[in-house]
Amino acid sequence: MFTTIISADALGSALENNCVVFDCRFSLTDVNAGRSAYNESHVLGAFYLHLDDDLSSPITPKSGRHPLPLLDGLVKRLELAGVSQNTQVVVYDDCGGAMAARAWWLIRCLGHKAVAVLDGGFPAWLAAKGIISTDSSATAAIADTVLLKEDLSRRLADHYLSVEGLQQALSDQSICLVDARGAERFRGEAEPIDPVADHIPGALNRPLTDNLDNGFFKSPNCLQEEWLDMLNGEVAETVVHMCGSGVTACHNLLAMEIAGLKGSRIYPGSWSEWIRDASREVAQG
Repeated sequence: MFTTIISADALGSALENNCVVFDCRFSLTDVNAGRSAYNESHVLGAFYLHLDDDLSSPITPKSGRHPLPLLDGLVKRLELAGVSQNTQVVVYDDCGGAMAARAWWLIRCLGHKAVAVLDGGFPAWLAAKGIISTDSSATAAIADTVLLKEDLSRRLADHYLSVEGLQQALSDQSICLVDARGAERFRGEAEPIDPVADHIPGALNRPLTDNLDNGFFKSPNCLQEEWLDMLNGEVAETVVHMCGSGVTACHNLLAMEIAGLKGSRIYPGSWSEWIRDASREVAQG
């Protein structure tokens, strides 16, 4: 069972067993690019998950750019692809796991442990000469067993903080908030996406790219050393991850899991939700 990342070679073997693969390629600047790339070629038998349509719900006046999806709909989507409680799920993208980590985290939130991100993504699959397909009509029988029987809203609540919960936790100084955005965005020197620059007061900055080496995750020992050095005594269970819209924050959570630092959470609204209310403080530099 793979629960964090999986190599291209291991995926090749897993495809011969009870394994379902999801292509999560997506571009924030062109919302159709990922699906177009999937239609051109993808891992044999893979299904496509769209960040906006499958892994998020519609934006509201108070939400961030990628609100959490309705979990009942996501469960149905997974089951229609043949995912059951005994299925190994693999998700991938073409940007070092930045998008696929969102799917990985959400599926984990559903209580499904056997889910992993393809290390190196689609480029690694191509380099390993993995079998690809141009058939965009992948189908599967509905899974024999339901993916999850527990209350979904309660299950998800264990894995994230709402903006109100975040504000209270920051006031109590009971969490360590880590922002996965690039350093320039965090410092407010550049903001190509959101209307307000800077960061939440008290947050630390760990750009998701720091987790990677040539597009692959660094070794568990290396990640552990780097994360422990940055956290400076804070335990994993107090860590809450954020980013611009709650997507790439999952990459940092995944990196901590690879490092054996378990129990951190996500603030899914992230910066794009925080700045919806002008009364919420921001910090510069």
